[in-house]
Amino acid sequence: MTRINALARLLVAFSVVLVISASSFAQGHIKAVSKNDNSDFGPVMRAYLGYLRNEQEVVDDRISRREISSAYYRRNSNRIKALRQMAIRLVNQSGNDYVPELEAVTIDEFGTLFERPPRPTSFRSNEILTNKFRYLGVVHAGEVFYIFARLDPYEQASLIERQSKDSMSGPADASSGVAKGQPVGQTSTRPKRTVPR
Repeated sequence: MTRINALARLLVAFSVVLVISASSFAQGHIKAVSKNDNSDFGPVMRAYLGYLRNEQEVVDDRISRREISSAYYRRNSNRIKALRQMAIRLVNQSGNDYVPELEAVTIDEFGTLFERPPRPTSFRSNEILTNKFRYLGVVHAGEVFYIFARLDPYEQASLIERQSKDSMSGPADASSGVAKGQPVGQTSTRPKRTVPR
């Protein structure tokens, strides 16, 4: 009987040591992963990576409660990976702690961003589309995602102002088919029409 009690105590002690070591290993692994994610970045990028982690947790929670399909889960998890890859690429290339508002869409989701979806084969890097988006590139994360940075209102206003100045300062070419109008607020006088009497 004493031998069984000694064996039981040894087994319990071994189980406790095993649980404690597994727990400390898991905590160390989590800290290492989060440190790898955030160690080289400033507060803005760390916040963005935290946002993406939270988004992944939401998607994980919804699939665990069977609120979404596995295809929806896969696409959104892949989208989060694509956004993360592009954000890291942008921050590493620029050296700035700044992440624009990013959109990652597959080719069949272009209608969510554009009224008339453009052909992606014609995209050039840093091209501005519909005065709202800057095309950043493609990321392969389980599937192909086209990544766009949404222009902020100041960038949009500046772009529209520049385009209107360019259209006004260009030569008045009747063959171009582009109507050149007078800017709002400018008045002009024209000679009175004379009618022969």
